[in-house]
Amino acid sequence: MSNSLSVVVWSKEGCHYCAEVKGYLQENNIPFKTIDVTHADERRDILEAKYGVRHVPVVEIGKNGVFEGVTEVGIDHLKKTLTQHQKQKEFSSL
Repeated sequence: MSNSLSVVVWSKEGCHYCAEVKGYLQENNIPFKTIDVTHADERRDILEAKYGVRHVPVVEIGKNGVFEGVTEVGIDHLKKTLTQHQKQKEFSSL
């Protein structure tokens, strides 16, 4: 299994919050995958089952198939979660 951090951005076309999240990740050289929910209500159903929300952006951060979902809107929430995962990575490499 890969020990590297995976980031998945659930987004939709025309969402300025989604664009802000992707821009932040790109500016900080954090690779990510995108899942577009624009015309896919079944994907929103997945978000609702996993996190209790149907809105985007939702950012999933994790590794080895275990992810934490950032469902709050705003870059500060994303930064906080990314920082926590980076600290965990540093601690686990000691």
